[in-house]
Amino acid sequence: MCGIVGYIGDSEKKSILLEGLKELEYRGYDSAGLAVLSNDRLEVFKTQGKLENLKLELKNKEFLNFGVSIAHTRWATHGKPSSANAHPHFTENLALVHNGIIENYASLKKELENKGHAFLSQTDTEVIAHLLEETLKSEGDLLKAFEKSISLLKGSYAILMLHKRAKESLFYAKSSSPLIVGKGKEGVFFASSLSVLAPKVDQFVILEEDSVGRISLENFKDLNNIENMKDYAFEDKDYSKGDFRNYLEKEIYEQHSSLLECLEGRLEALSVYCEIDPEFLENVSEITLCSCGSSYHASLASVYLFERLAKIRARAILASEYRYAHFKSNPNELFIAISQSGETADTLEALKLAKAQGLKTISLCNAPFSMMSRISDHTLLIRAGVERSVASTKAFSSQVMLLWLLSVYIGKQLGTISKEEERIQAKNMLNSVNAMKVEPKLHEKIKRLSKRYLHGHGFFYIGRDVFYPLALEGALKLKEISYLHAEGYASAEMKHGPIALVDSNLFTIALLSKHLLFDKTKSNIEELSARDSTICVLSSEILEIADDFIQLEESESYMEEFFRMNLAMQLLALEIAMRLNHDVDHPRNLAKSVTVE
Repeated sequence: MCGIVGYIGDSEKKSILLEGLKELEYRGYDSAGLAVLSNDRLEVFKTQGKLENLKLELKNKEFLNFGVSIAHTRWATHGKPSSANAHPHFTENLALVHNGIIENYASLKKELENKGHAFLSQTDTEVIAHLLEETLKSEGDLLKAFEKSISLLKGSYAILMLHKRAKESLFYAKSSSPLIVGKGKEGVFFASSLSVLAPKVDQFVILEEDSVGRISLENFKDLNNIENMKDYAFEDKDYSKGDFRNYLEKEIYEQHSSLLECLEGRLEALSVYCEIDPEFLENVSEITLCSCGSSYHASLASVYLFERLAKIRARAILASEYRYAHFKSNPNELFIAISQSGETADTLEALKLAKAQGLKTISLCNAPFSMMSRISDHTLLIRAGVERSVASTKAFSSQVMLLWLLSVYIGKQLGTISKEEERIQAKNMLNSVNAMKVEPKLHEKIKRLSKRYLHGHGFFYIGRDVFYPLALEGALKLKEISYLHAEGYASAEMKHGPIALVDSNLFTIALLSKHLLFDKTKSNIEELSARDSTICVLSSEILEIADDFIQLEESESYMEEFFRMNLAMQLLALEIAMRLNHDVDHPRNLAKSVTVE
């Protein structure tokens, strides 16, 4: 993985491909490359590092005539980051790009080496190129040879291939990895994300699972009969940083408006509504929430809400664990899959497993045409808008908000929440939206405070109840962008092992709620203070023993406190990382959308 772009047409191909890769840049990558087949000439260019390196390599190149072309940004899965391991991979007659993981590449590679094939890289992708070359020795039809080669692969893949024998076509294969094709005035476009195609096409098709084929300008019209053909009107939005220092800062500031968008049409006159048909929720007695990363922390937080508000049993499970565990399913179980992209590999496979077990399924995602949204019974869009920074901010906040709303809605349908409680929760939601407005005074204080937290041997983030998952999220955010070690804990767990690490060089970020377990959490903080941990408390209530204190505005509910603390922790992570001169939008080793297992 990480990003694919393809183009068939007679417009200048370098600019189209580089623009597409630039649109995918926010997902993370370690190398980039492109290949163009035009006028019977196949040219391949690959560089390690930033996209600017590839632009420099292509500085004096133009591809003006009709041709076919492919491009890729790579995030290493097999083989270290290098030009040799970058895509496209090629032989004398073909070039291809690939997202995913070929699980049986080692055995295929050994067979091909025994037949005389020499490999230039350490990747699984190069095996596909040589496999096709070998297949063509016995199968003269190019498409049939491509299909036969693909049938030998085990794993996940989105593949684009060009070949000298098909100068007007691109060949594609898709299995458990996103790939979209669209047509516009300039020709036919491929991409692994709709955002790449949006400015270029007026029609697009999300290629079906396990599909293999060949597309040219001429045969694209045949796709008009495909069921999922969509007409597309591009909505021109400004995705620039504007006056902000980076996209992460911009997206932190956008959360107030993105939460309003999340609640649009779902919260009216202090009543909660949802796109889910009430009949679908009949007899639901248990909820399983399945996700990864920040989405998992949102799931954990919502467990408290489903059980407290809807009075229904709920559990949150990491998608990578759910797939291989032996959980006993309940015929009245509701399975909720949560993923910003809607394409997260482990979550997607867990969703398929839940479907196979006959469970009712709902997807929460940020992408209306994602694979998860297409295969689940119902989809709830979090409407967070584009997140270009790898570290999730808007999406996490919107996931928590929508799951909170869903817990009230399910309680309403099951008759476990009163009308008065519904009104109280609706009011709390609106207050929480307002709590996500960034006050300049708060940001300036955190900016000044951050210089005290650049050294030491680690961070504890602690909280209780719903603030425990928030502590996990705060620690993850700091780890992702500052590269400092941080761990989130339930406050009371300190005495069960972690407190052994505490000294004056161990920082503690304490989430002290006025509305939930205040005295208990205060006692846990005092234990750490007694052992010389440097403590920063986030609360509306002043705590004298704190070394540093981020005083939050008064909140009417614990969930309003949750969102205020979430905002403060995001800003703290941002400022610490910026003082350490890190690229907060593109943290090392991380990708925005994890489409491999």
